[in-house]
Amino acid sequence: MESRLVGGKYRAIERIGGGAFGEVYSGICVEDNTEVAIKIEPHDSKSQQLANEAKVCQKLGDSRGFPTFFYYGSEQNFKVMVVELLGPSLYDLYLKCSRHFSLKTILMLASQMMARLEAIHAIGYIHRDVKPENFLMGRGDKCNKVFLIDFGMSHPYRDFATNKHINYSPTCSIFGTLRFLSVRAQNGNEQSRRDDLESLMYCLIYFYKGLPWIGLSAASDKQKTEMVAEMKRSTKIDDLCGGFPPMIAMLMKYIRNLRFEDEPDYVYMRMMLRVLSLDLAHVYDLRFDWTQLEEQQNRDHESTEPESTVQSSSVYRSCLNSPDVGV
Repeated sequence: MESRLVGGKYRAIERIGGGAFGEVYSGICVEDNTEVAIKIEPHDSKSQQLANEAKVCQKLGDSRGFPTFFYYGSEQNFKVMVVELLGPSLYDLYLKCSRHFSLKTILMLASQMMARLEAIHAIGYIHRDVKPENFLMGRGDKCNKVFLIDFGMSHPYRDFATNKHINYSPTCSIFGTLRFLSVRAQNGNEQSRRDDLESLMYCLIYFYKGLPWIGLSAASDKQKTEMVAEMKRSTKIDDLCGGFPPMIAMLMKYIRNLRFEDEPDYVYMRMMLRVLSLDLAHVYDLRFDWTQLEEQQNRDHESTEPESTVQSSSVYRSCLNSPDVGV
């Protein structure tokens, strides 16, 4: 795929990811040198996820916190989608920060992550695979902004012809990533907006202290799935959220108590996060844990190099100067 021109003007440069459903390459637009991400999926793929993802991307348009969509089409034996190239995932940054985010960083991320889910819900879709790997930071002057990606498993929760909510079903195929699935989704229940939000809460808890069902040993994948499901059902919310301020457990209880067709009160949920930040005297300055880590690394570098040869990294400098402080 490297060096191949797709869509008439996008050239793939280097493979940067992939999985069972396709591959992702970094690339450029040969007309203006814009850096892009190129996703490919074989024509004979059973999943057909890329077509679904392209549809959702186009519906999102220029919504804040989603990659800019450039192209979708067929190229030889592949379906191809081209979007804006983004930065590292929250999972990558979590590893960089020794598998722990501070509460301040988590609350700053949470407000943006929740806003992204509100935006995709606003166009009539649920994501169905909310996890740290699917939230990426931007690049350059967008490096403080959280982006939501990967809509291959996204699904309408409304009938677009009637605008009515889809019907509840207790027996559906399971979509998503095991450790972050909502309790109901893992039980095989039809998903709705509440399930995306429950998965988001699991992400936040994971960032702070891990999840109790991670690392379970089992004789088979089926047995492990059953063990995780049972632990999710049996773990009390107050225990799951232990170590957090009580408002986090309140937020999880609110989400768990939503009915299948309920519209979540996003303003209320973001207000809870904002009040908690104020109670803790956190400043929403977008100085995330990894920003401070890089700042420290720059200071350490400066102390070992002649002053005339030292420069801060371009990523760090652009983050400090970024005006993008909203959600």
